[in-house]
Amino acid sequence: MEKIKNFEELSAKCASCADAFGKKIEGGAGKRAVVLCGGTGCISSNSLEIKAKFEKLVEDNGLQDKVTVNIVGCFGFCSQGPFVKIFPEDTLYRLVSLDDVDEIFEKDIMGGEIIERLLYVEPNSGEKVAKQEDINFYKKQKRVALRNCGVINPENIDDYIARDGYKAIEKILKTGMTQDDVIEQIDISGLRGRGGAGFSTAFKWRAAKNSEGDEKYLICNADEGDPGAFMDRSILEGNPYAVIEGMMIAGYAVRSTDGYIYVRAEYPMSVSRLRGAIAQLEERGLLGDNILGTDFSFHMHINRGAGAFVCGEGSALPASIEGKRGFPRVKPPRTVEQGLFDKPTCLNNVETFANIPQIILKGADWFSSMGTERSKGTKVFALGGKIQHTGLVEIPMGVTLDTIINEIGGGIPNGKKFKAAQTGGPSGGCIPASLIDTPIDYDNLLAIGSMMGSGGL
Repeated sequence: MEKIKNFEELSAKCASCADAFGKKIEGGAGKRAVVLCGGTGCISSNSLEIKAKFEKLVEDNGLQDKVTVNIVGCFGFCSQGPFVKIFPEDTLYRLVSLDDVDEIFEKDIMGGEIIERLLYVEPNSGEKVAKQEDINFYKKQKRVALRNCGVINPENIDDYIARDGYKAIEKILKTGMTQDDVIEQIDISGLRGRGGAGFSTAFKWRAAKNSEGDEKYLICNADEGDPGAFMDRSILEGNPYAVIEGMMIAGYAVRSTDGYIYVRAEYPMSVSRLRGAIAQLEERGLLGDNILGTDFSFHMHINRGAGAFVCGEGSALPASIEGKRGFPRVKPPRTVEQGLFDKPTCLNNVETFANIPQIILKGADWFSSMGTERSKGTKVFALGGKIQHTGLVEIPMGVTLDTIINEIGGGIPNGKKFKAAQTGGPSGGCIPASLIDTPIDYDNLLAIGSMMGSGGL
């Protein structure tokens, strides 16, 4: 890979990647694209074998210049996977098996005929839906942290660059935004930490920046331990580049040149795709010393979790990275004053960092226009249990539990009634049917005896 040495080269690369990505998706001159979900859930249901079978059919029919086969991240609609999308028509097939591949290839790719039996069927109306954007599960969602999941190849940095990747860090460095300018934007956005208690992200960054000492560290907490939660895993598997870019921005803001991602050891694909993303970024010159020809340097390190739930706690996690027993310590001193290697350390989770590039790029007011007065933006939930549609959903703060369960989630199966929902992991609580109209945000959940947590629902 060629190194990108300055802003002009990055702009040229963005334009080139955008053009290539558009051609790949839009087709043209009889070209088609087959896109498969490459998240853990679909892979466990043979999506890689399905991909290999499509590739063999393309090769056997001599169509390598007419049909591409590609993997993307998690589509989010986990109960309906594995997914196969056909472009440029944007036809979505769900619950695809190996036995379906020949029919898709012969009828759709070769003949242009939609296979209706593989289309999604809305449970309430019985309507067959051919496009992802028309499915009720997606209609009420607003994707920010999940923006590129299910869209880009998480193992190809050019796909991310094609979708405005690294334009946020370019904006900061090119326009000469100061550390205080960046933190102010995060403050205005109202972004609260997406990992548990919802602490102000800007307050934490400002405290870390103002802590004494020239050497500071940044940590991404990806030790996702709440039962039923898989938001961090899906983001890292589907769009590791956004998390890394968010960390770079945070590193710039708090004056840190070293970032650590502490990943749950049970997430081997997350680790693999992170390693691949970091290697590609270093080859491009977008990670390391003097990024884009500036004085800004940032280096990334990966640590796999020790397998203990307690290691996700803010003071236990740095101890685990150091090879010590992961055990919470009495505060003060706070982690922003004395954390990793006894240096000031700023710690946020995966979803928090994934929001950062879009806030910088689109503006703090854009982000704060979504959500409620004290809970801005969107929140990703891992929706599971006895419900029609399980998977990942990202909704603006303030959407009611009823909307999530009955409109996005499709309601309770087999005509049964909703009894309760549990949020917040082990520290959370149960929300009974009488409170189903509660708007979901940090404060409302605390008021009814539960909490947001990392987003298990």
